[in-house]
Amino acid sequence: MVKMTLIARVTDGLPLAEGLDDGRDLPDSDMYKQQVKSLFKNLSRGHNEASRMSVETGPYIFHYIIEGRVCYLTMCDRSYPKKLAFQYLEDLKNEFQRVNGPNIETAARPYAFIKFDTFIQKTKKLYQDTRTQRNIAKLNDELYEVHQIMTRNVQEVLGVGEKLDQVSEMSSRLTSESRVYADKAKDLNRQALIRKWAPVAIVLGVVFLLFFFFFFFFFFFFFFFLFIFESPNMSEIC
Repeated sequence: MVKMTLIARVTDGLPLAEGLDDGRDLPDSDMYKQQVKSLFKNLSRGHNEASRMSVETGPYIFHYIIEGRVCYLTMCDRSYPKKLAFQYLEDLKNEFQRVNGPNIETAARPYAFIKFDTFIQKTKKLYQDTRTQRNIAKLNDELYEVHQIMTRNVQEVLGVGEKLDQVSEMSSRLTSESRVYADKAKDLNRQALIRKWAPVAIVLGVVFLLFFFFFFFFFFFFFFFLFIFESPNMSEIC
């Protein structure tokens, strides 16, 4: 039996639509909705690349389809046929793309297509009873196979996402620390160069000043005495 249905944009995990009466009579419904949000978060970060997957959680199982950057997810009883669950999602996907396709990328607020709930409820009713002629025919449809769709545990899926987040965080921290160490190394090299060449610079500066003052006084006294010696000659001429 279908218990919950949600549709979200994969690129950022933004919820686009859901079944409004889903999960009302479901024990721990908030916990399962939180798991769905975590799954969407993982998908938005590229942690799971499978376009179709089943994820076991307690007595239930999540089934999802990803197409056109949109994830269509439903939660069913474990006893509910996997083939029907995915055909239910296929019906939702086809209609959602037909009605809302051009506006999916530009949606800016959560549940921008909440009116799609009407189609979700109508379609869910068609799939609730697995014994109807319609659903039996779908179960016997050999053209639609689900045997190759992977099934994993929710803790395993979410745990992989957490580990990848930790690796990413550690990588960012190491990158930041390496930059700090590189800056410190540059400062140390600069200080070492200053300690090495500062005495040489001081000596050269003193030599330059002495040289400057020597020539300054030399030329000063040279022109001074030259002026004195030439002054009597100027008097004689006069």
